[in-house]
Amino acid sequence: MSSNEPDGNGADAVLPPPPPPPPIPPNVVPIQAELEQAPEIVKKKVVRVPIARRGLASKGQKISLLTNHFKVNVTNIEGHFFHYSVALAYEDGRPVDGKGVGRKVIDKVHETYNSELAGKDFAYDGEKSLFTVGPLPRNKLEFTVVLEDITSNRNNGNCSPDGHGSPNNGDRKRMKRPYRSKSFKVEISFAAKIPMQAIASALRGQESENFQEAIRVLDIILRQNASKQGCLLVRQSFFHNDPNSCTDVGGGVLGCRGFHSSFRTTQSGLSLNIDVSTTMIIQPGPVVDFLIANQNVRDPFSLDWTKAKRTLKNLRIKASPSNAEYKITGLSEKPCKEQTFTLKQKGGNDEDCIEITVYDYFVKHRNIELRYSSDLPCINVGKPKRPTFIPVELCSLVSLQRYTKALSTFQRASLVEKSRQKPQERMRVLSDSLRRNKYDAEPMLRSCGIAINSSFIQVEGRVLPAPKLKVGNGEDFFPRNGRWNFNNKKLAQPTKIERWAVVNFSARCDTRGLVRDLIKCGDMKGIAIEAPFDVFEENPQFRRAPPMVRVEKMFEEVQSKLPGQPQFLLCLLPERKNSDLYGPWKKKNLAEFGIVTQCIAPTRVNDQYLTNVLLKINAKLGGLNSLLAVEHSPSIPMVSKVPTIILGMDVSHGSPGQSDIPSIAAVVSSRQWPLISRYRAAVRTQSPKVEMIDSLYKRISDTEDDGIMRELLLDFYTSSGKRKPDQIIIFRDGVSESQFNQVLNVELDQIIQSCKFLDENWNPKFVVIVAQKNHHTKFFQPGSPDNVPPGTIIDNKICHPRNNDFYLCAHAGMIGTTRPTHYHVLLDEVGFSADDLQELVHSLSYVYQRSTTAISVVAPVCYAHLAATQIGQFIKFEETSETASSDGGLTSAGAVPVPQLPRLQEKVCNSMFFC
Repeated sequence: MSSNEPDGNGADAVLPPPPPPPPIPPNVVPIQAELEQAPEIVKKKVVRVPIARRGLASKGQKISLLTNHFKVNVTNIEGHFFHYSVALAYEDGRPVDGKGVGRKVIDKVHETYNSELAGKDFAYDGEKSLFTVGPLPRNKLEFTVVLEDITSNRNNGNCSPDGHGSPNNGDRKRMKRPYRSKSFKVEISFAAKIPMQAIASALRGQESENFQEAIRVLDIILRQNASKQGCLLVRQSFFHNDPNSCTDVGGGVLGCRGFHSSFRTTQSGLSLNIDVSTTMIIQPGPVVDFLIANQNVRDPFSLDWTKAKRTLKNLRIKASPSNAEYKITGLSEKPCKEQTFTLKQKGGNDEDCIEITVYDYFVKHRNIELRYSSDLPCINVGKPKRPTFIPVELCSLVSLQRYTKALSTFQRASLVEKSRQKPQERMRVLSDSLRRNKYDAEPMLRSCGIAINSSFIQVEGRVLPAPKLKVGNGEDFFPRNGRWNFNNKKLAQPTKIERWAVVNFSARCDTRGLVRDLIKCGDMKGIAIEAPFDVFEENPQFRRAPPMVRVEKMFEEVQSKLPGQPQFLLCLLPERKNSDLYGPWKKKNLAEFGIVTQCIAPTRVNDQYLTNVLLKINAKLGGLNSLLAVEHSPSIPMVSKVPTIILGMDVSHGSPGQSDIPSIAAVVSSRQWPLISRYRAAVRTQSPKVEMIDSLYKRISDTEDDGIMRELLLDFYTSSGKRKPDQIIIFRDGVSESQFNQVLNVELDQIIQSCKFLDENWNPKFVVIVAQKNHHTKFFQPGSPDNVPPGTIIDNKICHPRNNDFYLCAHAGMIGTTRPTHYHVLLDEVGFSADDLQELVHSLSYVYQRSTTAISVVAPVCYAHLAATQIGQFIKFEETSETASSDGGLTSAGAVPVPQLPRLQEKVCNSMFFC
């Protein structure tokens, strides 16, 4: 876009110059300031920020695409958002803590005091912030509002759920006031002024603090719009209460389909990114039905109520017949027919109280039939000191309550299968959503002068040709549609398997047949496999023993029979996913003995299955299945001429429910330059949920660094003919835009320190690229049911106005809609051209040794992910206390002891054990 065109947002691209700084009065000498600043300048290190885009790439065949971004026009560019902070209190001055009350109270204020508020609309975030377009009449406003029916979900004391029971003495004062209304004090005070001009500046690549705030206001307006329609809000996504958009994934959990929406600044102006989004909710309806599904039992009498208590805490229910809503605080100690409470007789005084069971009260006093609750615990919806019990069969879970625990393997598989959408279907759903939300009628958006276009933005992509591969006997090989196979082909560098054995934990398996087929298949691929030394069957008496014991016993057996250490062990596991033998088995092999091992759980064994297993075994034992023609002939631009190490970095965290499981940082590095297909990994634990890797450089004395980088750099040096890497290319996975500066200034600094520690005079050049998978941008081929072809790259129009980013779909999306990987080039000291860098990233999607397809994100990142996951299994099955060391990272509570991982045995630490 040339600089003299208007930028489509109602502001001309040419801005007036900023006002000059105020002049210094003639009699002021600014000596003091200089003195203070001088030492600072020496200490201040340069803060790196993401680099700007240097130019566009042009290679590849052009292709016209649509994307799920919608153009946003902003006309009121001169206006301001006013930010007010909100304080809510009950009339006795206690602050309001309950979630969900805030919106009701603020709506009531808006309705009741419209004229005092000069008729202004609010954007309220449900917590402490409220925004308006232009100012309210005064900087501080105080209101009192009364809400009806606010206590339907707050029950006072030990009275029965519909308010007819008897409160105990401490409650009598509270009961005097009308039972179903409450008054609130609301204080709204001015906090800040946000110029809308900040949005226009950001579109020209000048992002400011104000811009983040302005965009946040726009996002809050959309959230509020969804909230008014009764949606469940989860960060930037919202979910309608519509049974048609829910699907059962088992265990009493439903996958609920909703929408993600967020405003993005792009090269073509402001856009609204809308995508389909899924969250987990609890199956609404009778509490008992949910518990039976959740625990997978036959009837309410088989339930584990200790487990049920944990699962139900804080969920919201409706109680019949009154239909009042409550929050579950716990369960009764005794079953319904034995649990008693004190009931005050009608019309009697305080002495006329009787002890009565919950069962008798509901059946005799309220004439409510109870079919099966008498022997089950009651649901408690009262306060700890003043319980209120309701028989379980009268309780139903209300809809749209999030399920936040980790999903089981089966639930996850079911969710993936049921939430797939073909590209065309996804486009239709998104168009419908945009129509249904009626953003053009949203008063706040109108007063900001914001109009959202309803058609998908059109972008131009380019399809890069697949790189040429080399397989066995130096043969060239061209992938088609992102895939290839080894039919009638030999592997590029096959290995030999001489000393090996099979261990069988799986009772039903034709082990001999499997071994015979594996040897035959290996022969066709060029891998010479000798007959195994033995097949070790598990002794049936240990089948019921704990996993660690089973592994231990199997190893004793293997050691007593084998003449020496095997080169390789093939392990047959009883179940495909989540075998609890996997972690202990891997740990024993890799950390204690240094043996390469491959686990399989064969169900349907055919040639394809065996080939895939052999690809993994070959890579683990030091072979290569295929490599890029450009690394074979070394001719990779910028990489083959100068020693270059490629790193993939990732941190994996425990599942949502496990806040105490340490996070695992993994870094993989290329070895044997000029190859870029061979890698090794280094893995460490760190404090739970910490995203930045804290052990890249770990100085423990003047001469010792125990960090990850030293290990990887030394291996590169020894495996690459005693050459230090002069170029270090880093691929970092799993960080959001708000963490880019930390990657550049914290992690990169550690890597530089590690290099300096090895050699003070060594100054390698760095390239830092972030790979993001969890974003919401998708691409579609207009008028075609197919996903975009593999190799599709987009670096214009919906990319960042200033930064160097691009989207790449390297793989062939077979099911659902392809999710592109969003690459951000944060730093490039090597000076790649746009084409060369994109080509390198594309090529690195073809060097993944585990499969014969291009993958969706560069191989080093995938490997880092695999290494972290596999070694994470080591901890999963251990008593963490015995290995705890006190050198965890810092959390808000101070240092947390994190168990250290055992280091891998020397024989396997340089292998691709993670393959």
